[in-house]
Amino acid sequence: MIVKQELINKIKDYFDLNIYETKVWLALLGKGIASAGEVATISGVPRSRTYDVLESLEKKGFIIMKVGKPIKYLAVPPEEVVERVKKKVMEDADTKTMLLEELRTSTVLDELNNLHKQGYDLIEPHDLVGSFKGRKTIHNQMESMIKKAKESVLIMTSSTGLLRKKNMIMESLLDFKGKKLDIKIAAPLTKDNIDVARELSKFAEVKHTTNNSRFCIIDGEKILFMVLDDSNTDSSYDFGIWAETKPFLSTIKRLFDSEWEKMTPLDKLNL
Repeated sequence: MIVKQELINKIKDYFDLNIYETKVWLALLGKGIASAGEVATISGVPRSRTYDVLESLEKKGFIIMKVGKPIKYLAVPPEEVVERVKKKVMEDADTKTMLLEELRTSTVLDELNNLHKQGYDLIEPHDLVGSFKGRKTIHNQMESMIKKAKESVLIMTSSTGLLRKKNMIMESLLDFKGKKLDIKIAAPLTKDNIDVARELSKFAEVKHTTNNSRFCIIDGEKILFMVLDDSNTDSSYDFGIWAETKPFLSTIKRLFDSEWEKMTPLDKLNL
């Protein structure tokens, strides 16, 4: 049986199977019913590994073992497998979420925090710099920073960046509603993102700027800034730098505050 490598790679990724499991399942799908020996011949998987692979696929719900001599195996229809895998993923996610929530209220988390504080106190200031590659990773770091803010959140982003960050910013700022926090968001406002800007204005002061810089400053002590132009950068190649450096950021914050005064408030923008 000849199966394109592209299909093998896709099935392997979609269903979280190893290469042998993928080949065996595809072989059974094409054959209908087969013995372990036949599966080994069709799939190209070593015979010594075929039994282990078949047992693994049976446990995962991809195949059914037919009782008899010789023992044969049938492939479960793909539509049914999709539903089984989906259900398993959701069950695993629920279980892990429950365990993590339990961890939040356990002494284990206290011990981890104490270890982190112990290590953090030993870090030299020049070591508090890191980099993040990929827009998803960058957004995760930004979300984490925003949620820990105690005094201020200053965000400057591009027009499309405002659209991309909407949900992340909204979810991060929800906990701050009613609290005295200085939250400012600056971005080039257009007809495409004005509605998003209005939604964000419920939690923050939003202004229009012609500047396409992208950065986030938290409490005047932490910064995450992107070094590439997002208009011509693939999301997987976007690159951000994080740093904790109060002396440097005091200068950046003064520059931001100076520019902020010149920016156009959302309610005075004509679009």
